[in-house]
Amino acid sequence: MKYYILFGPPGAGKGTQAAAMVEKYNLHHISTGELLRKEIAAGSELGLKAKSLIDAGALVPDEVVEGMIESEFRTVKGVSGFLLDGFPRTTAQAEALGKILGKTGESVTSVVSIMIPDDMIRERIRHRASIEGRADDAREETINNRIKTYHDKTEPLVEFYKAEGRYREVDGTGTIEQVRQAIFDLMDRL
Repeated sequence: MKYYILFGPPGAGKGTQAAAMVEKYNLHHISTGELLRKEIAAGSELGLKAKSLIDAGALVPDEVVEGMIESEFRTVKGVSGFLLDGFPRTTAQAEALGKILGKTGESVTSVVSIMIPDDMIRERIRHRASIEGRADDAREETINNRIKTYHDKTEPLVEFYKAEGRYREVDGTGTIEQVRQAIFDLMDRL
């Protein structure tokens, strides 16, 4: 079983590229937001716990999210692997993911990181906001905060996975097709 993690700043094209990766490599896409909504809709024990926390305005703790991801690993069949998007976001989550996979003698196959410069992040978020009518993403303060959060929270994971020899970077500044081909070329070598 393959376990890929998709990294990249806001606007890098992760959602667009994830769909193609899932299709080409028979992967199950795990987005933490979608996972939470699915568990809540199903009324599972984890979903009920998550809903009560969300309703109270609290963040869902790591162990609840980790439990949902582990459940996906155990229950989803007929795929060649998993593509994690939005998890892990911290070193503690990366360590927890390693422990979850270690229970079955497996590990993260690779981190695929789509990289673009900060100026391009701003440009793409503004463009997306205008197309999708997302006024919150059009504010400069919001965009700068999202970029800062990415650098502060996610970039330490780059070093974590580099140390494990699992980090791979793709230039995300090209066209959708160019970036997709670079990702496919990378994944074909893994």
